[in-house]
Amino acid sequence: MVCFSAFKESEMPTEMERIGALFRKKREEMKLNLKECENSTSIRAGFLQAIEEGKINDFISGVYAVGFIKQYAQFLGFELESLIKEFPKALIARNEGHEFSYGIGTLEMRGSLGGGIKWLPNLLWALGITSIIVLAYYFAKAIGVL
Repeated sequence: MVCFSAFKESEMPTEMERIGALFRKKREEMKLNLKECENSTSIRAGFLQAIEEGKINDFISGVYAVGFIKQYAQFLGFELESLIKEFPKALIARNEGHEFSYGIGTLEMRGSLGGGIKWLPNLLWALGITSIIVLAYYFAKAIGVL
């Protein structure tokens, strides 16, 4: 366990920073680098580093952050229930009200090259194929095959 008693109260690390320090210490004890952890957990090394620095919530939403932290904890061999009891604010997902930006493709119809006429390309293909068949018929008739 990492000791934090040397900090002044104003400098006291947050739960995220404490859990990150705990994870970093465990990873270093296991003699693993972030790339090896990335390959084993399928969590990008940048996110693993953010977890260890206690700044994962700055990069992704709370639900994903908690999921990544739990997955990383299991990979490092921590007992998840005891971590949740020790760090409840860091490991319980909460709705932070992230805003979504709705734009083209989500709520509005995108314009198409046909100007909204979806049957026009099919009509052009049908006319082209019919023209080729008619030309082939007259060509075959002209050379005496038919």
